[in-house]
Amino acid sequence: MSYSIDANILLYASDEDSPNHGKARIFLGECAERRELLCLAWPTLMAYLRISTHPTIFNRPLSPLEAQENVHGLLALPQVRAIGEDPGFWRIYREAAGEFPVRGNLVPDAHLASLLLQHEVRILYTTDADFRKFTFLRVKNPLT
Repeated sequence: MSYSIDANILLYASDEDSPNHGKARIFLGECAERRELLCLAWPTLMAYLRISTHPTIFNRPLSPLEAQENVHGLLALPQVRAIGEDPGFWRIYREAAGEFPVRGNLVPDAHLASLLLQHEVRILYTTDADFRKFTFLRVKNPLT
């Protein structure tokens, strides 16, 4: 069975000032050892690059090269696949977003949830409880 990881877990693993840093790094290390297919959505990876290099979000932001190397390291793992929108995505997004009103900050969450639905990924590791609104996902917080 495949699974995915939200950007917040990747960000905690890179933010040494975060109280979740150690747990997130351990979790990512465990993921690197697993044989299950890890599907990372392009929006997740781009959010990681955007936030981890942002000087007003991270006390010690990563350089663009450091952040890119982290993404490269993940994508180089044999069990990791990057996923994006395939034909028919819009229909799936509308279906997923039709379960409840999706607006504002929920739009990127619905985007990721829809990508996972399209690629038949049902497990998402995240600390963001909003993903529980998407009933087709099994949402797990790996830091608790």
